Amino acid sequence: MDIGGKIKKLRTQKGLTLEELASRSELTKGFLSQLERNLTSPSIDSLDDILEALGTSLAEFFKEDTAEQYVFREQDFFVDERETCTIHWIVPNTQKNRMEPILLTLPAGGRSFEVAPHGGEEFGCVVEGTVTLACDGKEETLRRGETFYLNGRTFHLLKNDRKSVARVLWVSTPPLF
Repeated sequence: MDIGGKIKKLRTQKGLTLEELASRSELTKGFLSQLERNLTSPSIDSLDDILEALGTSLAEFFKEDTAEQYVFREQDFFVDERETCTIHWIVPNTQKNRMEPILLTLPAGGRSFEVAPHGGEEFGCVVEGTVTLACDGKEETLRRGETFYLNGRTFHLLKNDRKSVARVLWVSTPPLF
């Protein structure tokens, strides 16, 4: 790890000069200059003083920068084939996120699972075919390109009463699928 470079980056992000950081951390300007060029190494106590002056902690400083995946391809998907539908989990591990998208495939005569009342919201877009949304004792037919937006206060499900396959992009917040 480039400790010196990381300290210099934090210092410049905070808009501090070497002299200002030296004053705040009670270390010398010369020591900090050598440290930023990786010519010397700090003790744990000195590093803790520097990081405190920079408004961070040892734990935060040494936390690994993990690049979060934001593009997902077909090989990332998980497919759950059920009797009456197929669920494509198109963003892996969404239970840690605020929303959860799936691609639901309904064969002729297929139906989704029934979603129980919850405190969130749901959005769906029919990307292929025609589906029926059964919600709150009513049924609505949705064709390709049409959408739905629900609060989660009622039981609801999707069904395909047609003879062709239907696909729906369905997003829930919070994750519940």
